[in-house]
Amino acid sequence: MKSARLSHLLASTAVALTLVLSSQAADAQQQLDQQQLNAAVPVPDTTLPPPPTAKDIPGATEMKAETPKAAEAPKPEPAPVQAAEPAKAEPASVPVKDAKAPAEPATPTAVATDAVADALRELITSKQFDRIIGRKPERAGAEAYYKQHNFAPIWVADGLANARAKAAIDTLGRAEEVGLDSSDYPAPVFKSDMSPQELAEAELKLTASVLTYARNAQVGRISFTRVDKDIAFKQEAPDPEKVLEQLASANDAGVALDNFNPPQPEFKALRKALAELRHGRAPAAKLDEKPVQHVHVQEGKILRPGMKDARVIAVRKRLDIPGDKNNPLYDDAVFEAVKAFQLSADLGSDGMLGSNTVRAMNGEETTAYKAPRNAIDTVTVNMERWRWFPRDLGDPHVIVNVPDYTLTLYNHGEVYWHTKIVAGKPGKATPMISAEMKFITVNPTWNVPPSIIQNEYLPALAEDPEALDRIGLKVEQNRDGTIRIYQPPGAGNALGRIRFNFPNKFLVYQHDTPDKYLFSKEKRAYSHGCMRVQYPETYAVKLLSLAEPQERYSEARISSMYGSNEININFKKNIWVHLTYQTAFVDADGKLQFRDDVYGRDARMIDILKGSERRVAEIPVEHAPDGASRPVRMPVGMYGQRGYGGGGGFFDWLFGGVGTADAPVYRPRGYVAPRASNYQYRYR
Repeated sequence: MKSARLSHLLASTAVALTLVLSSQAADAQQQLDQQQLNAAVPVPDTTLPPPPTAKDIPGATEMKAETPKAAEAPKPEPAPVQAAEPAKAEPASVPVKDAKAPAEPATPTAVATDAVADALRELITSKQFDRIIGRKPERAGAEAYYKQHNFAPIWVADGLANARAKAAIDTLGRAEEVGLDSSDYPAPVFKSDMSPQELAEAELKLTASVLTYARNAQVGRISFTRVDKDIAFKQEAPDPEKVLEQLASANDAGVALDNFNPPQPEFKALRKALAELRHGRAPAAKLDEKPVQHVHVQEGKILRPGMKDARVIAVRKRLDIPGDKNNPLYDDAVFEAVKAFQLSADLGSDGMLGSNTVRAMNGEETTAYKAPRNAIDTVTVNMERWRWFPRDLGDPHVIVNVPDYTLTLYNHGEVYWHTKIVAGKPGKATPMISAEMKFITVNPTWNVPPSIIQNEYLPALAEDPEALDRIGLKVEQNRDGTIRIYQPPGAGNALGRIRFNFPNKFLVYQHDTPDKYLFSKEKRAYSHGCMRVQYPETYAVKLLSLAEPQERYSEARISSMYGSNEININFKKNIWVHLTYQTAFVDADGKLQFRDDVYGRDARMIDILKGSERRVAEIPVEHAPDGASRPVRMPVGMYGQRGYGGGGGFFDWLFGGVGTADAPVYRPRGYVAPRASNYQYRYR
């Protein structure tokens, strides 16, 4: 009986052992596969102990045949539980085929930057470089910079756009804030999956855009030569290599790029005003637009208090004097009103109604300055013109604003003195220049400009040989045949008593004038290009207080020098003078002001920026030499002055006097041969 039970137990044990061994074999195979997948991960030991024998089981002899269920008790845990463990494990050190889990991105290394540098080296030495950076100076500057820095990229780090690139791109995108056009400075898109070659090309495209922006911000989009022949500046575009050095080393490349715009307070004020215009704020006009009633006052004898005259009625109406407007008596009310008007018009305030006062009353402007229809364009081109001026205006310095007919002297950045001027009329424009004032001339001689000699005085002489004598002008001929017409010093000199000299190619200057009445006009474009100053003695003292402070000049001292001889006062410290054209500017109260485009420069610049010429706007154009400043020459011997003996003067030669047989025939422009009975020049 015992033998049967033992045999049954052994059979059951064999079955269990067979199952265990099969399970172990399957586990071993899975473990082998798992080890191949993750050799570095330790696998727990799942081997079962040896199957029990009869000796190991107490009372085994007493067990019944149905006890095989006991063999199922040590059933091992399923092996697949271990297969989930690799999700927590470190990445495998060998490639895995058909792995379903997404691969972790590779950690960026210096190798990526080196690859971009290699691509840059190859691209810069290829023909494609010319296409990316079109301008030769900027191409050469960029090449020099990258070579100097072993072709290391400026805008790329670890395969992406760096913070420097993002700051620069932001500034390029806001170009409209400074009067530029962001479409002129396209920014490339940097992507994470770009190849080194693609990153290198994007790098150079951004370099091209920042160099273009820096150039336009500093010297402008429009060459001044395309606007007017009466504009001349010495401009210097930024050095491309230095631009890149500056941006690469800056804490904020966007700020560094923006700093290439003009630093002048006037430009910054327009920048703020432009932002306000773009947000829909209406600009303020200068004057009240209510029309002023204009009453003409007749010329006549000087009127004084106590006199009765019908002209007093016109004065009462013209000045809107309270009381009876039809009272012809020049009473105290009229006296005080005339005196107040003279003060406002910067005339001698004696309260008498003289010719200058009458002319000022009749010449007063009644139209107001209004904002132009294209205000944003007007502000933009005014900002553009500031780019033509030097970054350092000098300290002290003078700014003349021609459309506003004003002159302002600055010292240490503050207004030191301000006055009215008369500027050039259309066709005789006051130029745009920067030049140094070096001296003042008291009792100046007026040497008539060649253009005036040719176009005005020679025709006048042909019509009337005494014309110049009546206005105090002298005519003489130099030994080289050049004609000189001049006016000696004196109270009636066209330059007045003082001339302010800043040598320039256009031969213009600032000076006094005997025609004080013109300063009462709102718009004062009447000269041939020079600037007439309202209070020349005060201006002279203010300038000398800065250029010659130790001399302590006063107006009385200046006036004591008046006479018939020229006196030059040389400056120990030159003062820069800038002749500007600000049809849009911000006044001392922070209000945007507009002025008339008297010379059409705004219109010309807007046409350039919005027309087909925009593509070549930066390219300068040549102007034919201006013959207006060329000395006028006539055949030698036409005048008897300056050592020429025998023969008569110009008119003897002209009308068949002595010496005409051997004299060459001179034919002025527009000359029509006279008939025998009419010896005069006629001009068409």
